[in-house]
Amino acid sequence: MNPLGWPGYDDQLRRARERTGGAESVSWRRGADAVVITFDFRFLGGSVGTATGAVLEEAFGEALAWGLPVVSVIATGGSRMQEGMLSLRQLQRVARLCAVHREAGLPHVSVLRNPTTGGLWASLGAGADVVVGVAGAQVGFAGSRVRPGDDPAYTAEGQFAAGTVDVVVAEGDVDEVVGRLLGLLTGGGAVPAEVPRALGATDLPEDGWSAVERARAPERPRAAAYLDDYFDHRVALSGDRAGGVDPGLLCGIGRRHGRSVAYVAQTGTATTPAGFRTASRVIRLAGRLALPVLTLVDTPGAANDAAAERAGVGAAIAELFAVVAQARVPITTLVVGEGGSGGALALSSPDHTWIAPDAYFSVIAPELAAAILKRADVRELADDLMLRPQDLVRLGVVRGIAEA
Repeated sequence: MNPLGWPGYDDQLRRARERTGGAESVSWRRGADAVVITFDFRFLGGSVGTATGAVLEEAFGEALAWGLPVVSVIATGGSRMQEGMLSLRQLQRVARLCAVHREAGLPHVSVLRNPTTGGLWASLGAGADVVVGVAGAQVGFAGSRVRPGDDPAYTAEGQFAAGTVDVVVAEGDVDEVVGRLLGLLTGGGAVPAEVPRALGATDLPEDGWSAVERARAPERPRAAAYLDDYFDHRVALSGDRAGGVDPGLLCGIGRRHGRSVAYVAQTGTATTPAGFRTASRVIRLAGRLALPVLTLVDTPGAANDAAAERAGVGAAIAELFAVVAQARVPITTLVVGEGGSGGALALSSPDHTWIAPDAYFSVIAPELAAAILKRADVRELADDLMLRPQDLVRLGVVRGIAEA
């Protein structure tokens, strides 16, 4: 317990045990739905030493033995200085425990309480499948005593904005949100998700330009309406875990007729590199947890400004194409609006894509095709592109047209 012979450390441990009633800064219990790991910040700032690592190993071992998810309720200042590098090496131990648990196909939810800083944020916290931040909590790799200054970036809300926290909730809502998540992260199955019903027009467009106009109409039902109609309830997931969030992409896991389904839905905006990376992350998670996937396509195309290029839009799209191609779970796609070029195709199932009557799917927008081909007849070109739902069925691009 005092591997470095640190002066006064034995007394510090004794006082911490008297104050908290616990043997270490971390404890765990096995419930019916999960193994719950809880940090006690009153015990030397929730810091992690060699004995703490042993407790965490016990907890993950119990989760593996019973095939249970892990919920990590974290409040820590990081590694324990009094144990030097032996303390820091516990981060590698934690990473291995999480990796073995992940490979077993079991979910991990972390809850970031105040504060969550240091190496445990960068391993047990940020490495979870779903990261729940408590509103107002201090969250960051650098703790308050070592960072250059205070900034909103060092909060749960700041981490949410940066794409490393999925959802921020009030302290009193944590149990409800985590309970709902645990119910959603299991129970999917290998059967493809059902095709959503069409919520807009039911008749088919007469010509190509009419199809484009209907897909662009402001009153057309958007992704949020389809998700509300499709799921009994759902929990959103946010962020690409690389510093980016695309507000034009809705992702998460929902419950439909007693079955969990992961979803990725475009909302009519140009999808950014962060959006494509978030989609890849959610589909990978669904594959590991054996959840079917529903994707809703609605975008004029991928973001093509200079910022998108600097953020690696091409590589992000390529990654998503590969993730979809290698998916170990069935993916169902419904084109609900504009299906613009590769930015839409990247999110589409290769063999289970459907289209709504008031949507279109095209190699490129008619206006852009006209500019490339130096043609002035945009309306006629829309017909030549054969982008209507009925054209796409005939070409074998989609399996069918969704019904109301």
